[in-house]
Amino acid sequence: MTTTQPVGERPAWVDDELFPFESRFVELDGNVVHYVDEGSGPILLMLHGNPVWSFVYREVIIALRDQFRCIALDLPGFGLSTGAPGYRYLAKDHADLLVSFLDRLELSQLTLVGHNWGGPLGLYAAEQRPGTFERLVLVNTWAWPLNGDLSSEVFSRGMGNAVGRELIKRFNLMVNYFIPSAHKRRKLSDAEMAHYHQAAPTPIRRHAGAVLPGQLVGARAFFTALVDQISTVKDLPTLILWADKDPIFTDKYRERLETTFPDHTTTVLQGVGHFLQSDAPDEFSLAIETWWAELAGDGGTAS
Repeated sequence: MTTTQPVGERPAWVDDELFPFESRFVELDGNVVHYVDEGSGPILLMLHGNPVWSFVYREVIIALRDQFRCIALDLPGFGLSTGAPGYRYLAKDHADLLVSFLDRLELSQLTLVGHNWGGPLGLYAAEQRPGTFERLVLVNTWAWPLNGDLSSEVFSRGMGNAVGRELIKRFNLMVNYFIPSAHKRRKLSDAEMAHYHQAAPTPIRRHAGAVLPGQLVGARAFFTALVDQISTVKDLPTLILWADKDPIFTDKYRERLETTFPDHTTTVLQGVGHFLQSDAPDEFSLAIETWWAELAGDGGTAS
C-alpha cells in the first residue's frame, strides 16, 4: 500500500486562537507554499511583504470572510512556506511562483490586495495572466524601479550587501526592530510577536527576508519589465489604501500610484504605521467594504 506524505504541516507554535484558520499547503516546483482560504464570495488575494506572512492579515480575514473569499499565502522562506533547493528568493522568483500558484488553484476574477512587496509581485502576476484580476487594492507599496531614489538606494545598498544581509540574519533585525517600530497605533502582544519570531528562528530561515532589501534596487530589470506592461492593469478599478505614518512609503509613492492608476479611490488611514492590516485592521477592512459598495453603487459588477 502506497501512502502519500503530506506536503506541509502546521507547526505546533501556531496559536489556533490567534490564527483560527485551516492551514493549506501546495507544492510548486519543489517549493512548499502555505496559504489560507477562508470564506466565500468575490476573491481577495492578500499578499504580504517583508518580513511578515499571512498572519499579518488575520484580523482582516476574520472581518471580511463573511462577504469575501480571502486567500492569503506565504512566500517561500516566509511564515510556514519553504523554498526548494536552489530557490533564490529574488523578486522575480517570488513573482513567477505567484503565477504558478494562481494557475494551480485555477483562480480568476480576483482582487489583488498587495502590501509592500505584495504590490509589485501581484501586479506582475496580473500582467502575466491578463483578465485574471478585476480590481486592485494597493497598500503602501510601489510599482516601478527605485533606482535613483535616495532613501531606497541607501537602504537597499546598505542592508542588501553581504554585511547587511549577515546582520539581518544574525540579529533578526527585520523582525525585532522593523515590525514593532512600524506599528504606530498599537503595540503587538508578546504572543503576536512570537508568531514572527517562530517563523524565522534561525539565520537560515531569515535568509529570505535578508535577500529582499537588496532587491529594492537590485531587481531593476524586474521592475522595468513591470512598468513596460503596466498598461494591461492600469485601468482596473483601484483602491489606494494608505497609512500616513509610514516612514518608508511616504506621500510621493501614493501620488505616483494615483497617477499610474487613474480609476482609483484613495483612502488614507490617519496615524497608522506601515503594517496597516494589524495596526488598524477594522479601518482597513471597512475601507475595502466601503469601496466595494461604492463600485456596486456605480453600476459595477461588485457583488
